[in-house]
Amino acid sequence: MARINLLPWREEARRERQRQFLFSLVGTLVLGAILVLIVGMFYDQRISQQEARNQKIQQEINRLQARIERIAELERTRNRLLSRKQIIEELQASRSLTVELLDKLAKTIPVGVTLGNVRQQGANVTLLGSSQSNARVSAYLNSLEQMDLFLNPELQYVRAADNPATRTEPYEFAIRVRLKPKTPEQGVDETGGTAEAN
Repeated sequence: MARINLLPWREEARRERQRQFLFSLVGTLVLGAILVLIVGMFYDQRISQQEARNQKIQQEINRLQARIERIAELERTRNRLLSRKQIIEELQASRSLTVELLDKLAKTIPVGVTLGNVRQQGANVTLLGSSQSNARVSAYLNSLEQMDLFLNPELQYVRAADNPATRTEPYEFAIRVRLKPKTPEQGVDETGGTAEAN
């Protein structure tokens, strides 16, 4: 005999589908939440690793900046020491220049010429003195030109002295010369010290 099902099977099937849909929806939500949590933890870990790297890099940068500052300080100290060394070398070189200058001046003075004052300022030397005649001053200029220490002797003036020191030397004169620059091998710099002799 045939069996007839009179129960509301369509409603049961609909309720079963709704229940399966709710289970799948809850499962999907749980799975999505788990995935979001896993991805968030992964990125949090990456961020913390990157922050640790950044901190390490910043420490290295700070250490390198301290080294750079130290190197700059050493460079400044080195430049100061080099400038002091150069000044000492210049002073050492110019020490013998005054002696050589006075020695050469003594050798170039002709008879009838008297030097009263010698002034040196850097490479410029001014000679003040008295002479018996203009010809003696001219001879003195020629002898200065022939010396290897002097450049371009230039007569500034020759005139009759207002109050001559002696009757035999009635003229006074002024001559300006430049010291010849010495090469570094000779050890004398052009800009010597200041010497004055009376």
